[in-house]
Amino acid sequence: MITLCGFALSNYYNKVKIALLEKGMPFEEELNWATKDEATLAQSPLGKVPFIRTPQGPLSESAVIMEYIEDLQPSPSLWPADPFARAKVRELIVYLELHLELVARRVYSQAFFGGKVEQSVIDATRKELERNVGAFLKLAKFSPYVAGDAFTVADCAAIVSLPLISQAAKAVWGDDPLAGSPARDYVKEMSQRASVIKVMADRKANAELRAQMAKP
Repeated sequence: MITLCGFALSNYYNKVKIALLEKGMPFEEELNWATKDEATLAQSPLGKVPFIRTPQGPLSESAVIMEYIEDLQPSPSLWPADPFARAKVRELIVYLELHLELVARRVYSQAFFGGKVEQSVIDATRKELERNVGAFLKLAKFSPYVAGDAFTVADCAAIVSLPLISQAAKAVWGDDPLAGSPARDYVKEMSQRASVIKVMADRKANAELRAQMAKP
């Protein structure tokens, strides 16, 4: 059985968890706050989460894990059968994670954790994010899923990243670059999906646990 290691505040952890739930694969969870102890580094050499333990050994990096679980249990598939359609799904994930979420992450410390980001970084991030959102929206279909008419791994990535991007933007700039786009209705619709409901409930519980741990 797979053991999913990490914490439910991580969108990358939640991406993998949604995929496991959607595929109906049995798995266990193990809380790991991305510690850099020897036991963690032996399984995830950079101490990053998520990582998984399998009967054959550990695997790190969410993209690698997503492909592994698809190979391990091909049905129900979260990837299109057509090679070009599969490539378009990968393209969407790159835009979501590299060009949107990773850019927005520059202001997370101010948006979510009470930190302060330099104004020059805030301004540059806003400009880049608005441009990249426009590019992403040219690729996304939302018909009704992000890559078309079937739920794919791109949806696993989208449903955990798009809300974070919107929340961070509203907290820092007072507006949302995704406002007025089909992405807003998409997030509302996907939030009713059983796997997403489960993951978001666990995320809330994990946030409460982290807050309790932070108290003196």
